[in-house]
Amino acid sequence: MPRSLNELSNRAARGFDSRFAVVRRALAATARAVAARAFPTCCTLCGDACDEALLCAPCMNALPPLPPACPRCALPSPGAAVCGACLRRPPRVAATLAAHVYAFPLDRLVQALKYGRRLALAVPLGDALAAAVLRAPAGTRRPELIVPMPLAGARQRERGFNQAIEIARVVGRRTCIPLAHALARPVERAAQAGLRWSERRRNVRGAFSATREIASRHVAIVDDVMTTGATIDAAAVALLAAGAARVDAWVVARALPPGSR
Repeated sequence: MPRSLNELSNRAARGFDSRFAVVRRALAATARAVAARAFPTCCTLCGDACDEALLCAPCMNALPPLPPACPRCALPSPGAAVCGACLRRPPRVAATLAAHVYAFPLDRLVQALKYGRRLALAVPLGDALAAAVLRAPAGTRRPELIVPMPLAGARQRERGFNQAIEIARVVGRRTCIPLAHALARPVERAAQAGLRWSERRRNVRGAFSATREIASRHVAIVDDVMTTGATIDAAAVALLAAGAARVDAWVVARALPPGSR
């Protein structure tokens, strides 16, 4: 679609604009290459030179893998069968996809992003999650929208950003699935960290609300870490109440109970 009447009527101008765009992209690529040589980026984990994603390929490949896991909650399960806990009490999410185990050194990267304000680390973490999505077996149902887990207003103002949004942006670009800010967390609650499982469920009950039309849509909630699953389950309740046809969970890392690895 033309941006102006001049662009519509002036073919020469259109050709010039097209050539200028090509030159501009080439100059930008050259500038990035020169900057990379002049100011090489070091891997956050090993210190070797790497690209601007801050994590070299060997360290990326060495992130702790998730063992065969229950498709509903992503906890270890022989043969990747639905676990007994999910059979007894099915979670609200239809499926959980976790890229890695929340263990060293991945836990350090997540903490550096969240608490150290290393926003660039959202790129390798998002890449890790997107790679897990793209590795999913053929025929796996893809969501129509990805929804980042929201932070409470006070916590986001204090932190200055939402790590789930930063990760979800990368995942959306890699998978070509649109990002939708469809959840809000208007109710201020205590932080989940340090609470027992039963307390976590009570703490987040009713804490979320849907903020846009999602009737009959298949959506995936994106977050950095899934610990007990209580927060994602509460968010899924809000989306299902707003008419979502199906809610999945996509997380960079799954925290495992002690002794389960």
